[in-house]
Amino acid sequence: MAKKSLIEREKKRQKLEEKYHLIRRSPKKEIRKAQSFSEKWEIQAKLEALPRNSAPTRLRRRCFSTGRPRGNYRDFGLSGHVLREMVHEGLLPGATRSSW
Repeated sequence: MAKKSLIEREKKRQKLEEKYHLIRRSPKKEIRKAQSFSEKWEIQAKLEALPRNSAPTRLRRRCFSTGRPRGNYRDFGLSGHVLREMVHEGLLPGATRSSW
């Protein structure tokens, strides 16, 4: 189980990312359309003024049940060992057992 503080920090980042999603998207479009270097520089300054944790690249996918940050399967949202346990118990329909 991951530390509660790390899980809460990740939740906070997700909320910030949702909040600033549209605000962050519009300057990026403006940068692509800008002609001069000085215009791009000004728009980039607006982007840098936004909170750092609102950037989508700072988000980390975590296991839904344990909070483990590594070895996650996107389709299920679970880490490898939790996924294997659930498959063996028959909790995931359509997934086949494997002995490893």
